[in-house]
Amino acid sequence: MSTRPHAPGLPAADPDRVAGRLKAEAGRAYDEAALSGRPEVGPARVETRGCYYRGLRGLAHIDRSRPDVRRFDLDWRATGVPEDAARKGQERTRARLEREGWTAVGTGDDERGFRFRRPTGEGDDEDIVDVRWYHETGTYSVSVYADCGELPDGFDEDDWPESEWGPGVPSTPPAPRPATPR
Repeated sequence: MSTRPHAPGLPAADPDRVAGRLKAEAGRAYDEAALSGRPEVGPARVETRGCYYRGLRGLAHIDRSRPDVRRFDLDWRATGVPEDAARKGQERTRARLEREGWTAVGTGDDERGFRFRRPTGEGDDEDIVDVRWYHETGTYSVSVYADCGELPDGFDEDDWPESEWGPGVPSTPPAPRPATPR
């Protein structure tokens, strides 16, 4: 039984299911990009990042994250992508996200990309897809993120086989694991 306090207001995160969602979304964006020659973009992996305190309590904990509360992200990039190919790939991804009801939340500073958020209901996971093309390097970049959640006891990111991703490898989120008793 865990002795750490539960993170109030944050959902529990099943890292394998989150990784499955992010890998599936990254794979769809890779397929939609339809980049010439199907370039290698890996190895890529789902990684976790710190989540910082929110609200008034956060004033006493500036720049400290809880090690048991993390957000997840997966990034892939391909270089040398011509602008025309990048634009067509972006439009295919944008059209699908709009059809699926995702909400546009920004274009970035140079308007060479976009960011969409999956609309969620109360208590659902919030995912973000960010697609960019950088003129200077011809880099086509896709990042997918999942909101903060509390990790299960014993989770070890360094020994996490579900974190690996590569294009063309189907990814289906695994069945939920039983919750760790608190």
